Order: sequence, then structure tokens, then C-alpha cells
Amino acid sequence: MSTQGALALPLPGASNSVVINARCSLRIETGQRVIVVNGLPVHHYRAEDAVAEAYAMVFLVDSGFAQQTDVARAFGRSVRTVRRHQGRYAQGGMTALGREEGWRRGRRRIDGKRLRSIETLKSQGMSNRAIAHRLGVSEKAIRKLVGPSPSTESTQLGFAGMASAATAPSSVEATSADTDRALLLANGDTGDPISAASDDDEPVPMSLDHDASDRSFDRQLAYLGLLDDAAPLFRAGAAVPGAGVLCALPCLVASGLLRISHRLYGDVGPAFYGLRTTLLTLLLMALLRIKRPEHLKERDPAAFGRLLGLDRAPEVKTLRRRLSRLAAHHCAEQLGAELARLRVDQRGHLMGFLYVDGHVRAYHGQRTITSRAYVARRHLAMPASTDYWINDRSGDPLLLITGEIDAALTKAFPRLLREVRNLVGERRVTIVFDRGGWSPKLFAAMIADGFDLLTYRKGHCRRIHEQRFIRRRARLDGCWVDYLLHDHSVRFLAGKLRLRQVTRLCDNGHQTQVITSRYDLRDIEVAYRMFDRWRQENFFKYMREEFLLDALVDYRIEPEDPTRSIPNPERRALDKEIGTARADLAKLEREYGVAAVDNTEHRRPTMRGFKIAHRRLGKRLRTARARVGRLIERRRDVAKRVEIRDLSERTMVKLATERKHLTDIIKMVAYQAESDLIALLRPHYARVDQEGRTLLHELFAAAGDIRVGESELHVTLAPLSSPHRTHAAQALCQLLDQTATIFPGSALRMRFSVRPPPRIGLAFPGPQPQRTNATVAPAP
Repeated sequence: MSTQGALALPLPGASNSVVINARCSLRIETGQRVIVVNGLPVHHYRAEDAVAEAYAMVFLVDSGFAQQTDVARAFGRSVRTVRRHQGRYAQGGMTALGREEGWRRGRRRIDGKRLRSIETLKSQGMSNRAIAHRLGVSEKAIRKLVGPSPSTESTQLGFAGMASAATAPSSVEATSADTDRALLLANGDTGDPISAASDDDEPVPMSLDHDASDRSFDRQLAYLGLLDDAAPLFRAGAAVPGAGVLCALPCLVASGLLRISHRLYGDVGPAFYGLRTTLLTLLLMALLRIKRPEHLKERDPAAFGRLLGLDRAPEVKTLRRRLSRLAAHHCAEQLGAELARLRVDQRGHLMGFLYVDGHVRAYHGQRTITSRAYVARRHLAMPASTDYWINDRSGDPLLLITGEIDAALTKAFPRLLREVRNLVGERRVTIVFDRGGWSPKLFAAMIADGFDLLTYRKGHCRRIHEQRFIRRRARLDGCWVDYLLHDHSVRFLAGKLRLRQVTRLCDNGHQTQVITSRYDLRDIEVAYRMFDRWRQENFFKYMREEFLLDALVDYRIEPEDPTRSIPNPERRALDKEIGTARADLAKLEREYGVAAVDNTEHRRPTMRGFKIAHRRLGKRLRTARARVGRLIERRRDVAKRVEIRDLSERTMVKLATERKHLTDIIKMVAYQAESDLIALLRPHYARVDQEGRTLLHELFAAAGDIRVGESELHVTLAPLSSPHRTHAAQALCQLLDQTATIFPGSALRMRFSVRPPPRIGLAFPGPQPQRTNATVAPAP
């Protein structure tokens, strides 16, 4: 009988698989696609074959292998597209799945820059044929955009109003600056677009709406694919809720998030809520403590939209779609690196000490993921993922790195050190970390790479006599510290590695050992920098409580790396079975021992008689011992770790990380903005270290009056809860005015002020009525 030949499929490591659900996956090869169901290939087609791909989606749904949502997510389509393919296949079969040739409806034919050139040339009186000849497009395309003639009333774009308001230059050749100036004049602005733009790389967007409360025309442009992002249009108003959050815009703009994101992501496609609006929405949500996108349902969309210069804020589903589109670029890691590099340039004096620690996010969902980590605050190991944070000397976050599945800090350090070296350049920095990174071999490698280290000593060591400690007292970072310290040298790696150990004696007699390679620092500064690591722990606690750092943005999954090794599930099952067998054996041994103690020697004086009397119990005991021995022999032949590709009977998945990484970066930028505002508040608020962030929370939530000028946006905030806080907010607004910040996407310079607090009582009370001895009769 002939045997069936093996299917020539590439190794799992050579392909990129997209998990559809628990039993279906899409394997992506070079120009090929394979649908795998329960480990068997059921459909194969070329990547360029759109009809075959549409049939694959229909086949998975109609056969009951997957749902429409799972198929749409795996193929990068919408559920409506999958449903449309099903209807076409049911009506006309494979031929109906062929897409009609031509330009997709709603897709823009001309980019935004050329569109503005068309508007300017049309306002100068050029004909459609001349414009088409100049731009190299057909006359029909120009006619669809601007209409047959300038006198005809436009129902799509309203270019007639723009032509009447724009100033026509004398020359036909129009520069990009003239184009932008004409657009600003059309919208009623007279400022210089080049000097007033918030970002030199991003021009002021176009808006053809004149009523800030009705943006229906811009929404129609976005629907037709002619608008990348809605321009902010503000309207005057009194007591606008949450207007105080606009005070953080100077720091948010200075962080470079909008500029770097525009360079990395570009345009997210024709949309009313584009890249800039999406990022501003997420940033203001973080500062206003709107911790989840679902919490937007509890906010007034019109009131929140006024802070963005829109008629209403985006809805939850819109915001999630924008996040998914940004995550498809896979630029979150590069975005974080660019922001950190800019932060180093701005705050290089704080990069001498960098604090590194891993933050474990526990997972409580229903999916079975392979990543497990020890959660210290719960004192147990559970499904979780680890993110590594690098903070500067002041405790502010600098860089976020999504860790691998193995949560050991010692294994993550090589990658972390490479990222740090790329940020700080050739300068020598001190890496501060906890006992999770203890490894003398790692220390030697760090010193060889030009890094200094500062960490706690792990393991047992010789106790130092209390009389050898010396009291040290110094003023560091504006505060007095007082320690009992002992300083001496220690050696590791058989004497090859020489380090410095500073030991602190606590009041309760406990001794804390600190290991470092810095011999140029005083012993009290070594201890202070090490104990200052609690700023990073406080940062994690603050981010969990205020920004909901541990929350999952989505529950999407990704395929695991097939070459990654994990603990062998078979060995784990054997360990569990051995534990059960040993528990049964221990129980039988206790019963046998109790029977031996209670044995009556006058009836069974010999051991032989005792064994005969308890032959059943002895037989069970010998069987249990034999079982334990067999299980131990089986475990010796089973490897402790195994690669995922060797586990063909199950599909290994992990949680998607791109959207979570992107939202964490946005929360990090919001935290940095708060830190920058606290630095500005420090000279004007005495308790800024204790109540600085609380004051900012009150300031962000404060209502304010918005007044729109020709080139300025005035925000006047209501007084805060106490006069001294109001005075501090007034000083902060004066400092923010000096930054001359332009609202992103507009040409309006922001102005901030706070109304003075109300006077309580009278400074000079008036004359009091004279008291008489007359008795006042009680009222009836």
C-alpha cells in the first residue's frame, strides 16, 4: 500500500501566522497565503489574487470555522466587507467576487497640497483646462472638484466664497506660502501662517465652515475623502467645563509628540478626526483622568469638543478605530525612542542616574496565554506581561520598552543597555536597579560597556559590627539626609570583579548592603541615590491609580515566536502527578507508622507477624512507592524547556502589544507634562512637593471662559479652591504666556489668565449700631 507523502510546507519559523481563532490561522509566506484549520491546510492562493482572498473569507464564515468579526480582523477588513462578499458569492458565485475596475468611491484623487494649489489657481481665474494641463490631470477631475465655472454655486466644496475672500497675486506662479495665506484669509485669519503655525512640518489645515458649532461641511469633505484632519475652530463661551486642561498644551507641544507622530505615521487617511485630533484627544483624556475610551460616554461630547476646537469629541468606536489604524503602522517603539532622545536633549543634566525596573501587568482575561510572571503585590505567579521603564534622576519616565515573555531583568538588561546607549550617546551613566538584576557576570559586562551600576546586594553576607558604622549627614537635592554607614570593598567572580559596598544600619538593627562601581561619590550620596529608587515605585503606583496603567486597551492576540522556549507542559504535568503520588505515599506511610505504634506485642511479637497482619496496607504502600519511582524515571527523559514550534498540538498566542504600547507612551507624555508644570510652579507654591499634582488636578478640571481673537485664543480660568492656589495658578499662567504657544492645527496664539479670588469679608467694616438697654419684645 502506498503511503501518503508529506505536504511540503515551510518550517513554522519561516512564516508569519495570523491567528483567526483557536482552530484557524492564516499563514503568510512570500507572495503566498495558506488557510490552516485544525493544523491542516484547506485553502491556498497568491497574495495578489483578490478574488481568492475574498473567497477565503467567505469560506471560513460559511463553513462555520470562524465568525465575521474574527475573519475581518485577521484579513484587515471591516465586518461590512466580509458580509458584502458573502452576499455577492451567494448571488453570483466566484465571478461576483471580482472587484470592478476603476477608482474606489470616496478615495481622494489629488493629495491635500495639490488640492490647495487648485483652489488658489481657481481663485485667480484660471480655467479648468489650464489647471488640469498644469497639474497633469484630466479636466474632468478638476471639474468634479471646483465645478464648471467660478460663478456656479458650489454644492460640494464652496470654493466661490474662498475665491471672493482670497487676494489674487499678480503672477500665475503661486508659492506654498501664498496658498496657505489665501486659505487663512478665506477663513477670516490675518496672521502669517508660517510664523503662526504650531508645527513647521504640518501646515495649517483647511476648513470651509464658518460656524464653529456646525461642522457639517467639513464632515462632508471627510466623507468624500478630501479632508485629512479637521481644523480647530473655536467659539467664545463662558464657564466651559475642563478649560483648565488647555494650560498643559505648551508642555504637550514642547514634548514633540505631535511633530514626531506626524513624521512617523503621516496621515491616517481621509478623516474628520485625523492624527492630530486623535492624539490631542488621548492626551486631554489622560490629563482629565478619563482613563478608558469607554468613559467618554459619561462626558458631554459637545463640551469636550470645544476644548479641541470641534463641534463634538470623537465617539468611543471612532477613537478605537483610529488607535487600530495607528497600531497597524507598528511605529510605537520608534516613537518612544524619538521622544526619549528629545527628552535627553532637553534634560541632559538629569541623565547621570537612570533607574530601571520592570512593571508587571497581571492578566485576568479568558484567553490562555503563555506568559507568566511573579506579581510582587499579590505574592504569586500568574499570567502577566512585563514592561520595562527607564526613569531619570528626578523620577520622571524616559523610555518604555515592552519586555519579552521571560520577565527576568537580568535577561532583559542587554537590550535595555543598548537602548540607553542609543539615547545618551557616549556619556557615562549610572544604572540603578533592584535585586532582580543581580548577576556579577552582568556587572562585569556593564562596566566593560562603559556603564556604572548601583544596586542592592543579594544573598547572605558577613554582618558588620555596629561600632564600625559612622554617622553621615548631608544636604542632597534640597533635603537633609542622615545615615549610619560603613564603606568597604568587596570582590566577586573569584576576585576578578572588585566593587564597592556601602552598608546602612537601620534603627531596628537591620543592615542594607548597596553595591556600586562608583568610587568617586561620597558614601552618603551612594546610599541616597539607591534609596531614591522608591521614586520609581511611587511613579508606578501613581500611574496605576491616576492613569490606569494596567488596563488593557484591547483583547486582541498575536502568534507567539515559534523559536521561543517555554517550560515543557509535559514535564509540568508530570511534576503535578509526582506531587499527587508523593502525597498519597506520605498518607500511606503515616497509616503504616500508626499501625506499628499501636501493635500489640503479645499477639504479634515479630516483624513477620506484623507484616502478615497488615499485608493489604503494605501492598498499597509498595505500589505507591513503585508509582513514584516510575514517574521520576519518566520525568528524567523529558526536557525542562521546549520551543513553541515543537508543540504542534496546540496554538500558542500572546496579547497584542502595539496599541497598549502606544497608549502607554501617551500617558507617559501626559505625566511628563505634569512634571514640567510642577517645575514651573515650584518657585510660586511652597508645598509643591506634597500638593503639586493635586493642584494640577484641580487646575485641569477648572472651568473657564474662552474668547477668540483674530490671532489669539484667550482662556480665563475660574478661581481655585483657595487664594494661595489661585495666586500660584496666576503665576503659572504668566509663565505659560511667555512660551507663545500656538494651538496645534491653527494659527491662534494661546493666552492664559485666572480671575482673581473673591474677597472674603470687608477690610474696613462700617460703623456698628449703638447698643441700648431697651428690651426688645418677642415676636408673637
